[in-house]
Amino acid sequence: MAIKLTNRAKKDAYDAKLRQLLEDYCQILVVAADNVGSNQLQNIRKGLRGDSVVLMGKNTLMRRSVKLHSEATGNTDVNNLLPLLHGNVGLIFTKGDLKEVSDEVAKYKVGAPARVGLVAPIDVVVPPGNTGLDPSQTSFFQVLNIPTKINKGTVEIVTPVELIKQGDKVGSSEAALLAKLGIRPFSYGLVVQSVYDNGSVFSPEVLDLTEDDLLEKFANGVSMVTSLSLAISYPTMAAAPHMFINAYKNVLAVAVATEYSFPQADKVKEYLKDPGKFAVASAPPAAPPPAAAAAAKVVEKKEEPAEESDDDGLFNLFD
Repeated sequence: MAIKLTNRAKKDAYDAKLRQLLEDYCQILVVAADNVGSNQLQNIRKGLRGDSVVLMGKNTLMRRSVKLHSEATGNTDVNNLLPLLHGNVGLIFTKGDLKEVSDEVAKYKVGAPARVGLVAPIDVVVPPGNTGLDPSQTSFFQVLNIPTKINKGTVEIVTPVELIKQGDKVGSSEAALLAKLGIRPFSYGLVVQSVYDNGSVFSPEVLDLTEDDLLEKFANGVSMVTSLSLAISYPTMAAAPHMFINAYKNVLAVAVATEYSFPQADKVKEYLKDPGKFAVASAPPAAPPPAAAAAAKVVEKKEEPAEESDDDGLFNLFD
């Protein structure tokens, strides 16, 4: 016979489990669980089984366990979770890649009907076309000002209609119409709200950054540091090459304007004195035009010495 635990025993067991998870894991996804059913949550647990653990619970119990764990271990970093534990949220403890876990969680979204009083998370647009409803159902469309026509004994929507806007509450007429059309406009699942990683908390959008994005942001940061360093004449690793080049340009300008010189300026000063010498030395020999090349070949052929014939040899022998 199973022993039924008291509420106090259940709270103690939950506290021990959460504190052990905080001890074993340093990466946590804080997820919103609005409109997520128990079967859907069970499927998510199965999909994440191995590297991740999903833990739901009351916010007061979670905050209490986090505080007790921080006091007992001296790990004050976990206190950064406290401001995040508000609303219908849960925790996903993981040792895997945060991006992969977040993508896996996003797979378990299911379609849901538009219930009355629900705040629409997206815009709902009714597409044009045949609805399959008989003409007696036109009252729903007339209430919502949806243009229709009767085609082959059924109601047909003429143009696409924006039925519900994002952020608006679903009314009874909209919910009834969508139910009759068999449209389930919304999809719900666990939504990652924040990411906790070794004491740091950041937005889930960071997980979508690629290496190219990071390199671009790093390059922009280096460029800003370089510009600031050059503006205030403060040497940094980023600005040092530019400072050396600018200093060389300044010294070179002084050398060109005066009799002072140094090895790196000698060639520049020589070029300024006689640019033509460098142009002749560096210019490749010009190729002859096609007509001149053809004429040269003809001349070469004409100047070739004639070969001695065998007849001339024989004549000289018997002469």
